[in-house]
Amino acid sequence: MNSSKMRRKVVVATAENGDTGDKLDQLLLSSAICNGEDLSPFIRKAFASGKPETLLHHLRHFGRSKESEIEEVCKVHYQDFIMAVDDLRSLLSGVESLKSSISNSNYQLQSVAGPLLTSLDSFIEARNKCQNITLAIESLRICVRLMELCSRVNFHLSKNNFYMALKCIDSIERDFIHKTSSSTLRRMLEKKIPAIRAHIERRISKEFGDWLVEIRTVSRNLGQVAIGQASAGRQREEELRIRQRQAEEQSRLSLRDAVYALEEEDDDGYFTGNEGNDFYGNGGNANSTLGFDLTPLYRSYHIHQTLGLEDGFKKYYFENRKLQLTSDFQVSSMTPFLESHQTFFAQIAGFFIVEDRVLRTGGGLITKMEVENLWDTAVSKMCSVLEDQFSRMRTANHLLLIKDYVSLLGVTLRRYGYSVDALLDVLNKHRDKYHELLLSDCQKQIAEALAADKFEQMWMNKEYEYSMNVLSFQIQTSDIVPAFPYIAPFSSTVPDCCRIVRSFIEDSVSFMSHGGQLDFFDVVKKYLDRLLTEVLDDGLLKLISTSISGVNQAMVVAANMAVLERACDFFFRHAAKLSGVPLRVVERGRRQFPLTKARDAAEEMLSSLLKKKVDGFMTLIENVNWMIDEPPQTENEYVNEVIIFLETLLSTAQQILPGQVLKRVLQDVLSHISETIVNFLVGESVKRFSLNAVMGIDVDIKLLESFAENQAPLVSEEEAIQLKKALVEARQLVNLLLSNNPENFLNPVIRERSYNALDYKKVAIISEKLKDPSERLFGTFGSRGYKQNPKKKSLDSLIKRLKDVN
Repeated sequence: MNSSKMRRKVVVATAENGDTGDKLDQLLLSSAICNGEDLSPFIRKAFASGKPETLLHHLRHFGRSKESEIEEVCKVHYQDFIMAVDDLRSLLSGVESLKSSISNSNYQLQSVAGPLLTSLDSFIEARNKCQNITLAIESLRICVRLMELCSRVNFHLSKNNFYMALKCIDSIERDFIHKTSSSTLRRMLEKKIPAIRAHIERRISKEFGDWLVEIRTVSRNLGQVAIGQASAGRQREEELRIRQRQAEEQSRLSLRDAVYALEEEDDDGYFTGNEGNDFYGNGGNANSTLGFDLTPLYRSYHIHQTLGLEDGFKKYYFENRKLQLTSDFQVSSMTPFLESHQTFFAQIAGFFIVEDRVLRTGGGLITKMEVENLWDTAVSKMCSVLEDQFSRMRTANHLLLIKDYVSLLGVTLRRYGYSVDALLDVLNKHRDKYHELLLSDCQKQIAEALAADKFEQMWMNKEYEYSMNVLSFQIQTSDIVPAFPYIAPFSSTVPDCCRIVRSFIEDSVSFMSHGGQLDFFDVVKKYLDRLLTEVLDDGLLKLISTSISGVNQAMVVAANMAVLERACDFFFRHAAKLSGVPLRVVERGRRQFPLTKARDAAEEMLSSLLKKKVDGFMTLIENVNWMIDEPPQTENEYVNEVIIFLETLLSTAQQILPGQVLKRVLQDVLSHISETIVNFLVGESVKRFSLNAVMGIDVDIKLLESFAENQAPLVSEEEAIQLKKALVEARQLVNLLLSNNPENFLNPVIRERSYNALDYKKVAIISEKLKDPSERLFGTFGSRGYKQNPKKKSLDSLIKRLKDVN
């Protein structure tokens, strides 16, 4: 049947043996109809040819040919239908038997399943009840857990443990509030939870506000303790350096002893890691001994995180801390800076110690950039405050106190990674001003010390006084401790001035130390030079020119200058030690004595006073008989008095004046005596004199030369010879006058060798006075036949040629 329903395309076979055109047209039409093609071409062709009857004939023929096929198909289908009907009838009999069987089976099933269905209904009912009970139990369990959480919330609230309370509330909202079957309970929770959050937020905000107030006091105490530790560490460093210097100086110690002396301080290091535990303890109670507790801060931060207000709290915290920092600077400007500077800088130090801790352990509460911004702001304001305060200060000690505390602040905060270079730059910038103030203070102190000087040798009754006034400045001349009471070869001014200079050095080093500059000895030396040359030297010059009225006073001052010369060496060595510079560098760069002006003035003053004394004895030279007929057998009276005075002077001077000073003063006095003798012969007081008088002067000079040579025990032999040479002018004049050939004075070679100290004019005047009076008045008249003395002739020639030269 299916195959018959399929449309088949009919292919027209080619006509064989010359079929007629009609037959072909019929086949083509039949093929087109069978294939379902368009018949319009056939119709147009039929009408075009004028033979539509032929087309109708063909169509009728095609219809008749298909009727037989239809009939055949109907016959085939009818037979199939008859067979199907037969099959259906046989099936109906089977259905009836099956229906009977099913009915029987249904009856049996119902009779058997009835009790089971009843049981099933009971089971379903019981299961529904069980499910309801289970749901109720689960609801109750949720409610119980919910009530437990509510109870825990109340407990944590009562204990002020707000973070845990919020955690419980979060758990209620996340896990239980949408599961609870109680609408009443749900409404209650939805109403109370926001209220609890608001209550916690208020309480935490108040607690955080209280912490902000408390942390200011805590920061100040914390900063004071931290700076105190830095100060103690610096002191330990200084003590260690002192021990090291002592070990270096004690050359008698063996290498092993020296090593032990240096290593015994290892246990007392500068700043061990354990000390940091005071600042970086564990947990929220870190630094509990200092009251450094960040628990309220972190609790507030965590609670705001829980409330979803983390960013707002961070901003709030930063702004509040910034305001606190600003208010610290405002408060500091209300009180005298010298009184408040320690509290001010301790507050700053504590502030940034706290911020460092918050940065490292706060879990992102504050960023490194924010801390650096706060620090930059603080540094800028601190520099501004220091600049302003330093510009107003007029006392070096005040400036030093503040500088030391600022440097300790720098040491403290550098440990926490903060840059303090800007602060150190401000300190270095005011280095010159500090030293100018220090010089001014020392000038006043030195002036007071010099004004109090009584020009008396200092007495020391105890060894500690000797150690304090002599050994501490290394001005002793011997390592042997003298017997007590000890009379020092200087007055009390020397140790007083030494203490002032030493204090200046220590203050200068203290200012320069810990300021970021490692090699500062040149700076200390520069200002030490200024102190010695501009302050001490000028003060001594003023003292010498205004206060000295006697030989004893001048002698004490000259002795003081000799001691101060040794003290100056100590000053530079002391400055080098404190500056950490090897002593060999100081020895290599040693300069001349900085108090040269005062020393020369003191010696000149002493010489001047001695010359005045000597001049009093030299007036006795007027009693000399210049026209004596016989050579004198003893010295003249004036020289006796002079030598007695000088010997008396030496007996006192040698006890306090060093040999070099004594030699210079004596040399000046002897030179003055020689000059006085020559000038007296030149002066109007002596009209004429004889060779016998010259011989008497020769005896006087020999006595003075013997006195000079006898000073060899006090000075060296070479210096004794130099003392003798101080009489060279008088000695050369006497030698010339007693010479057999005085005319040799005009010989340049001989004059340079034997008479180089003599002046042409003085020689001419004195030679004129030695000339015989009769010859001077009458010339050669009446001397015919007289044979002139060769010495006299040489002297006359000398006089004549000297007149020509003059």
